[in-house]
Amino acid sequence: MSAVRPLTTLRTIAALAALPLLLTACGYGSDSTDDGAQSKVAASGKKLSVDQVKIGYFPNLTHATALVGVKEGLFQKELGGTTVKTSTFNAGPSEIEALNAGSIDIGWIGPSPAINGYTKSDGRNLRIIGGSASGGVKLVVDPKKIKSLDDVKGKKIATPQLGNTQDVAFLNWIAEKGWKVDAQSGKGDVSVVRTDNKVTPDAFKSGSIDGAWVPEPTASKLVAEGGKVLLDESTLWPGKKFVITNIIVSQKFLKEHPDVVEAVLRGSVRTNAWINANPDKAKASANAALKDLSGKALPADVIDPAWKSVTFLDDPLASTLGTEARHAVTAGLLEKPDLKGIYDLTLLDKVLKAEGEKEVDDAGLGAE
Repeated sequence: MSAVRPLTTLRTIAALAALPLLLTACGYGSDSTDDGAQSKVAASGKKLSVDQVKIGYFPNLTHATALVGVKEGLFQKELGGTTVKTSTFNAGPSEIEALNAGSIDIGWIGPSPAINGYTKSDGRNLRIIGGSASGGVKLVVDPKKIKSLDDVKGKKIATPQLGNTQDVAFLNWIAEKGWKVDAQSGKGDVSVVRTDNKVTPDAFKSGSIDGAWVPEPTASKLVAEGGKVLLDESTLWPGKKFVITNIIVSQKFLKEHPDVVEAVLRGSVRTNAWINANPDKAKASANAALKDLSGKALPADVIDPAWKSVTFLDDPLASTLGTEARHAVTAGLLEKPDLKGIYDLTLLDKVLKAEGEKEVDDAGLGAE
């Protein structure tokens, strides 16, 4: 994907209609669950400035920093006597609502809901305070129907939901191919079929869709059903890196409890370091956490390739967030957003410095 693209004329009505849907992230519905995930480490020692910190995340592999950090007790270890309460979410809107309502304080979430949560509140509700994951998104197709990228034209390709992160990426790719699609209806040179990730594998197996532009582990589930990876989205980005998961915090909580936020960020940084140093153990831990939450672990032919395609990192890759926002504008799904102030990486940089790591860049979008 090009870093800068000319913006098309905005269709105001379409943009306004799409805004609620744009809040959706990777997309597994819209409900939240107080999951009470079990940590290997109990709260002990001195409490920080609150008794409890409430964190939220999705039960999928692109949120493995949270899955593993909770499961292995790495967050709790940094928080001492301040306990962790966890909630899981199936889509961006419910997590943003929970953050706004104070039901969670800190969350792992995709770029589209972070952008829209920030802009819809006029920059008053959240800050992005760190990165978590890059990659893990693929175009998987039926190899009997689609043998090349050009063959995608005229086919039915699923994305998780209108305006979500993968939907915007696919619409942008279509435009760069020179094809035309109405973003709202999904009709045009390619039929963009908005399909919940939970049912996409069955839709693919039945032949009602010819492929899908989806995150992991859905992409690997399609491959297990006979699909072929035609394109890995990471190949479209400079350095093959783009944000898929960020860490957000409510501005109120950040202002009142910076010690707790710093402890969670330290836990995140150390979790990512542990994941990258122990990939097999981390994969098993993430799968065990998924089993705890869903009642079913992912089979090896799904989790093994899915795990390899996700990169866990602390850098929020701020420049790619701005690019993704421009793609949504170009597609006519979002009015040009003012993202100035969406990042506050002060505490992350403090943690990284203490860990002997390099500070990260906010791409000029940091809070003053």
